[in-house]
Order: sequence, then C-alpha cells, then structure tokens
Amino acid sequence: MRGQRYYQADEAAISVLAQSSNILVEDNLTILTPSEPRDTALIFYPGAKVEAIAYLPLLSQICQSGITCILVEMPFHMAILDANAAEEVFAAFPEIQHWYLAGHSMGGAMASKFAEDHADSVDGLILLGAYLYGNYPPEDTLTVYGSLNQSVEEKIDYTENIVEIQGGNHAQFGNYGLQKGDLPATITAQEQQRQTVAAILQFIRRRQHT
Repeated sequence: MRGQRYYQADEAAISVLAQSSNILVEDNLTILTPSEPRDTALIFYPGAKVEAIAYLPLLSQICQSGITCILVEMPFHMAILDANAAEEVFAAFPEIQHWYLAGHSMGGAMASKFAEDHADSVDGLILLGAYLYGNYPPEDTLTVYGSLNQSVEEKIDYTENIVEIQGGNHAQFGNYGLQKGDLPATITAQEQQRQTVAAILQFIRRRQHT
C-alpha cells in the first residue's frame, strides 16, 4: 500500500488490462464484454481502499462465460461514497435483461444495501469476503469467503448459498497483495479466484433455470 492511500493492483491485474482487447474504460467504469455476449451482466463494487482494476483477473474469468462485467471505480476507492453507482450502469446498458450485483468487503456491504433498495431490478447478489447487510433475501444471495477470514464467518446468520474456500483469506478475491490485518492464505490467489468463479457461475446458472 504505497503512500498509505490505497492498495494498488499487482502486475497480474495490470497485465489483464493491458493484454485484453475486450476491456473498455469509460469514466469510472471498466467494461468487460464477452466475445458472445448474453443478456446477463454483473456489476462489481470493489473493496474499501482497493484499486478497482485489482479485480480484473477474477472478472475476466466470469466474462469468458458470456457474462458482461462492469467494474465500478468508486470515489476515493470507497464504495460507501457511491452505493447507488449501479443505477447509472443500468441506464447505460438497456439491452441487459438480467442483472447481478457483486462486491468485495465494503463493496459487498454497499452492493447489499443497493440490492435491498432495488430488489425488482436485481436478479441476485454476490458477496465476496462480505455478508448480508440489510434485508435482501438470503436465498437470492451467494456468499463466498475464505476459511482464514473468520470475522466474516462470525457475522453470517443465514444458511443459504454459502461457500467457504479452504485456505482462502480476505484479500485474494482481488490482486493487490496482503491486506492489513489479514492472514496469509495457504492457497494461491489464482486458486481462490478459480473456486470463486465456479461458485458464481453455478449460482447464476441455477437462478436462470428456476
């Protein structure tokens, strides 16, 4: 964390941005468009004080399944300052029929709040290293956390759609290094993200076939 301002994306994340022809940056949005897009999109809120592009390795894998991914860069890297950012994303993509809202850590809390307030517009909520904040239905929510992130586990008071990644920690949903107060993971970031992507895609497929 250089300058104690925010956690910066590592080389793996930067290389995804540099080498991918399907990524477009427009103002505060980084848009990942699949080669064969469907009518489904995922909006992602980053964790607090984390550079948004740190989540590109995770989102690029989701995009490969045909899901458009829209990564929101928050003011001062704090999702709490623009919890309603998804509203303008909805308006910019009228062709999308199915919206999923996702977020990491504080980004997950703010995504949870937005989903509660806009339940008719959101098909599902995906929380990474976060837990439900508000009254959005647990049955419409996927919660993924690392087994070394016990502070999240202690806050989960529901049982639906919970995935615990053994050996995972809080930070490795993104690519920005070890976070202050976090335990070192015993699996790689690539493995934690691989399992996370598998859980997300299974959750979305299941919801779209019910």
